[in-house]
Amino acid sequence: MDIRELTDQVSVAPQVALEDMTAIKAAGFASVISNRPDGESADQPSFAQIRAAAEAAGLQVRHLPVVSGQITDADVAAFGAALEEIPAPVLAFCKSGTRAATLWTRSEAGKRPEADLLARTHAAGYDMTATVAQSAAQTTKPLAAPDVRADIVIVGAGSAGIAVAASLLARDKTLDITIIDPSEVHYYQPGWTMVGGGIFDAKDTKRQTGPLIPDGVTWIKAAVADFTPDADAVILGDGRVVGYTRLIVCPGLELNWDGIAGLSDTLGRNGVTSNYRYDLAPYTWKLVQQTKGGRALFTQPPMPIKCAGAPQKAMYLSCDAWHRAGVLKDIDVQFMNAGGVLFGVKDYVPALMRYVEKYDAHLNFFHTLTAIDGAAKTATFKVAKPDTAPTEVTVDFEMIHVCPPQRAPGFIRNSPLADAAGWVDVDQATLRHKTYQNIWSLGDVMNAPNAKTMAAARKQAPVVADNIMADIHGKSAAAIYDGYGSCPLTVERGKIVLAEFGYGGKLLPSFPTWLIDGTQPSRLAWTLKAQALPQVYWHAMLKGREWMAEPEKTTA
Repeated sequence: MDIRELTDQVSVAPQVALEDMTAIKAAGFASVISNRPDGESADQPSFAQIRAAAEAAGLQVRHLPVVSGQITDADVAAFGAALEEIPAPVLAFCKSGTRAATLWTRSEAGKRPEADLLARTHAAGYDMTATVAQSAAQTTKPLAAPDVRADIVIVGAGSAGIAVAASLLARDKTLDITIIDPSEVHYYQPGWTMVGGGIFDAKDTKRQTGPLIPDGVTWIKAAVADFTPDADAVILGDGRVVGYTRLIVCPGLELNWDGIAGLSDTLGRNGVTSNYRYDLAPYTWKLVQQTKGGRALFTQPPMPIKCAGAPQKAMYLSCDAWHRAGVLKDIDVQFMNAGGVLFGVKDYVPALMRYVEKYDAHLNFFHTLTAIDGAAKTATFKVAKPDTAPTEVTVDFEMIHVCPPQRAPGFIRNSPLADAAGWVDVDQATLRHKTYQNIWSLGDVMNAPNAKTMAAARKQAPVVADNIMADIHGKSAAAIYDGYGSCPLTVERGKIVLAEFGYGGKLLPSFPTWLIDGTQPSRLAWTLKAQALPQVYWHAMLKGREWMAEPEKTTA
């Protein structure tokens, strides 16, 4: 039992067992609230059992079930009313405690300072930054004077944030720049596909954030809770206010693991994995090595997602390993794609189809993963083909690689910077905000219709830097972003189908020849010097340049 105190009157906990009720009473609690719907997992006691055990221990009990990611204002009101009605202290619980903490946070919004809410939930082990931001966006309150001010504030210290900081300093070393990001670790996320394919070690995709931030840039290690663009200020999760003259927004996107029922509960076990998480990519390779037969599923959710080729790259590299091990013929490989095409730029589809045919993989379009039962090893898909009524199918699996649905972070979706879909609303050519003229955005979080890839951020960083410098000097936008994105689709060890394209699918080849062997058009598979990729990434990001000078050649 893991009880986490929020106040002296309210605590939360992950799922409690029937036999815990006596100990809960002995710990001084008078009531318990279950926020978990019945039947979420096979090992979960029903509420009827919870009620009987709680009442036998002398506890009052309420059942206020909510679904992750679907908590309504009515749910919050009911939770707040229950806290008023039942005797305290109260222990609320769900699968992990997150829903209970969310309900408490939202019920206390407006009653407690944002900094207090964030501090209490953080101490309990829950990140309520997005929840507090959403609540803040629904209320109007006077803004405190900035605690910190910088000429240029960058939200996000990922690939886009660090690259644009480096690009700006390359143009003017005297600029006053502050980066805001809570993470102490920076990941080379494109490498996780290679980890899942047994090519890279996970540790090679991880570095400390501090040394990557350019010299002369101030780093505020904190989360953002809200934006007040009319006051040129950013509100941090701890309540501090950061003022700016110009703002660059590039915090990346959010992986919505809870958007698929049952997924969070079974990730990393029962044959369920994803290369979209650092700790799970090694499990992908473990499953690939263990799988000798049965069905292997690879899923792709509705767009937009980052690195749209990654779901099928996981399939190709797994198939390549099974082909080399001589077991591919015994494995039923199924690619379950929510979209209607294998790849969004048709020029590259023929080369990819050669590998689909080589691996005898089966393509299933318009199939959106909606639920997973890890213990039963089944996956449920909504099938919505054009001009036909939606249906539902359940498929068994030996292993499944899941690409989760993706969205902008909550503090972006609920901010004045977002469009109706929740992404930062920019001019697709200049990357300047359509409403707020001293705000720019790049990377995965903005709404330009380009592919969300690290290669896109590499091209966007100098565009934003040039246009900010032009603005500083009172000039019009100097640089235009053409929608460039790149997706090196690794189809087997040492081979890629290199996709480079811009807005509207226009082909924009630019990859340096020293990284590839071959002289055929880019739609063909080329030999990739895979070991060069991490050093290219770190160098390009740190220096704010497109490519490094040719390094010593290595062999994939």
